[in-house]
Amino acid sequence: MILGGGVGSRLYPLTEQRSKPAVPIASKYRLIDIPISNCLNSGVRRMFVLTQFNSASLNQHIKNTYNFDNFSHGFVDILAAEQTPSGSSWYQGTADAVRQCMRHLSNHEYDYILILSGDQLYQMDLEAFAQFHISQEADLTIATIPVNAKDAPAFGIMKVSDGGYIKTFIEKPKTELLKDWVSPVAPEDEAKGKVHLASMGIYIFSKNIIKKLFGDSPDANDFGKEIIPNAINGGMRVAGYQYQGYWEDIGSIQSYYEANLALTDDIPEFNLFDDNEVIYTRPRMLAPSKISGTHFKNTVLAEGCILFADSIERSVVGIRSRIGKRSKIKNTIIFGNDYFESIEEINNLEKNNGVLLGIGNDCIIERVIIDKDVRIGNNVEIIGDESLKDEETDIYRIVDGIIVLKKGCYIPHNTKIGKAALIPG
Repeated sequence: MILGGGVGSRLYPLTEQRSKPAVPIASKYRLIDIPISNCLNSGVRRMFVLTQFNSASLNQHIKNTYNFDNFSHGFVDILAAEQTPSGSSWYQGTADAVRQCMRHLSNHEYDYILILSGDQLYQMDLEAFAQFHISQEADLTIATIPVNAKDAPAFGIMKVSDGGYIKTFIEKPKTELLKDWVSPVAPEDEAKGKVHLASMGIYIFSKNIIKKLFGDSPDANDFGKEIIPNAINGGMRVAGYQYQGYWEDIGSIQSYYEANLALTDDIPEFNLFDDNEVIYTRPRMLAPSKISGTHFKNTVLAEGCILFADSIERSVVGIRSRIGKRSKIKNTIIFGNDYFESIEEINNLEKNNGVLLGIGNDCIIERVIIDKDVRIGNNVEIIGDESLKDEETDIYRIVDGIIVLKKGCYIPHNTKIGKAALIPG
């Protein structure tokens, strides 16, 4: 079961018209592709995605992407919150979402339930995770990752014994308490001060145990705050699986922005180029990208793009992007477009001094996230900066100095936004 998350307010306006798992990432994928790909690479073929907000585009993406043959019995199905004779409320939390959907498992044979998050970036061998759960004879196993004292207060922190079992658990501890929450970790993590084990929000429950926990705590809505502490305090065998790879929780505009741009590094921690850990997504059958005179440096480029830009540096350029002549792009994420404009439409817009789909000529774009189907005119300067105050208008939002252009917005010729608007002349 893959949890689609709530409203996704910290990722707004990227979640204004889509759910969190449907947010684009790495130029051509969506966040939901990450947990699904981890499952497929690990031999998991039966997946439910639990969602309740803006699920139309997510549903369409899954329907057009993950089709299994008639003999595999595999599926990826959306389970949106729904009214039933036994309940009329929306999902009240992570545990409540799974509890409400348990009835959909009645026609399936299974021994374990794997719970994943739909808004994390990682590559994990889930089969090894399951084998650890079985070898430990655990009732519940929690995937953990070592973190330092600075990051620990944002997570559920557990104390894991040398035998791999969790004896105590605390949700988002205060800094002064962390000295009592040190666990055995690998020497390289200890050297970095990463001596606290944080929950990744990834769990394996044995079938009968999750049913018992739900039965014993019918009002518990959250795994971290209620179900996990109840399991530990109830004497159940709760194991901690220590994950050593790259993992990033995409919970805010800042973390989303940094995780995307990190993919442009020469050797990024998250590997998109791997024959064994393939990231799957919708096969769009787009034309190759066409580039004319553009200087690239550390850029991830999707297919279907038409680029005349002067330079693109440390940026992620999405499908069907169009960038005009002499424009300069830096530290920017471009989602791209849902369609191509025809030659007739382009000629008509240029004749009438209109704004084409994409980025126009002579533009300077820096520290920006550009949602899909945005029209940016000629000679436009949009420059984000950490000194900028948070604000929102009808066409953009500034968060942590990052300017986010809203989906389908229109930026007229000669516009200046952000730091560019503060520079005289």
